[in-house]
Amino acid sequence: MSKAFVDGLLQSHKVVVFSKSTCPYCVKARAALDSVSVNPAALQWVEIDERKDCSEIQDYLGSLTGARSVPRVFINGKFFGGGDDTAAAAKNGKLVNLLKEAGAV
Repeated sequence: MSKAFVDGLLQSHKVVVFSKSTCPYCVKARAALDSVSVNPAALQWVEIDERKDCSEIQDYLGSLTGARSVPRVFINGKFFGGGDDTAAAAKNGKLVNLLKEAGAV
């Protein structure tokens, strides 16, 4: 079930972020994405700590990305990085370029 949920989101949205509501790195990723004005229709934000299958989602994200930590930011179905990666890419211009290529800004 969790695998199908994650895969479905990755196929149906240009940008997907798996997050936890109390995570400071997730706040950093959100600020970075907000700073480049991601189209809200292209973005799916999932607070996995509010779901019963949180642990299963993290296990599956771990198998996809090599880590279970959050945030897990995906652009065009491909893993991009975590909070620090997303913030750094927002600062150096890489994030906005990737999002433009994806049609998400």
